[in-house]
Amino acid sequence: MPFLPTTRRKFIRLAATAGVAALAVESALIEPNRPRIVRQDIALRRWPARLEGFTIAHLSDFHYDPLCSVHPLKAAIGMVNGLRPDLIALTGDFVSVPLLSLNNRAGASVAEPCAQLLRQMQAPHGLWAVMGNHDFYTDPVRVTNALHAAGIQVLANQSVPIERDGARFWLSGVNDVLGGDANLDATLQTVTGGEATILLAHEPDYADHAARYPVDLQLSGHSHGGQVRIPLAGPLYLPELAKKYVAGLYNIGPLTLYTNRGLGTVILPVRLNCPPEITFLTFRRALSQ
Repeated sequence: MPFLPTTRRKFIRLAATAGVAALAVESALIEPNRPRIVRQDIALRRWPARLEGFTIAHLSDFHYDPLCSVHPLKAAIGMVNGLRPDLIALTGDFVSVPLLSLNNRAGASVAEPCAQLLRQMQAPHGLWAVMGNHDFYTDPVRVTNALHAAGIQVLANQSVPIERDGARFWLSGVNDVLGGDANLDATLQTVTGGEATILLAHEPDYADHAARYPVDLQLSGHSHGGQVRIPLAGPLYLPELAKKYVAGLYNIGPLTLYTNRGLGTVILPVRLNCPPEITFLTFRRALSQ
């Protein structure tokens, strides 16, 4: 029956078209809007025994816009509050450099609505942030002021002690590395020797530099985990200073690094095999001293 091969070819074409359409819907409409909680236990040699079980919710790369990236951020608020973290760390890129404008500063115009959403997340030890490269190349002063107005502290080459139950660790944050103003010497100058230090740095590959300093853990974003990951091929694109430590947990000498896949998207509002991430970190003292 001569029509069978033609029918079979039509069926294969229809199935392929349906598969492509389903993949497009998944990558553009579903996956970018469904954050996943990634739970990670972190054991640090210098972690205070009295702070055993301390938790940090780590979020990054919001790239706020009122049409697309607002949705995973809104979804994340309830998820984070349900986790009841002790502290919330935000590692930059609250806004985006505009694609179709010669005025980069226009990208910071959404800093205020982004900050007003972020302030809905709660933690007894506060919300702490650093700038990302998109924040730096738009208007870091406006982004910083918007976060401050929402009660979110921004660490700009600074360190602060986080204290509970008579014990403490240091939370440090550097200015954006690609912006050229990160200064780890200045950042750590107030840190008491021998005490645990967690560093917020937007770009994960900065860990190669941070590993030379008395920093126990670096929290970063910037990579988006690749945003679009092709099976067997990996990420289609990775930005500068996010090519080595793309996503997840790494050890670089004495330094532990965690790279968050981010909440938002940039350039195109799509994700594939790389869902938005809320990292929930639980800390304990490492057994070996």
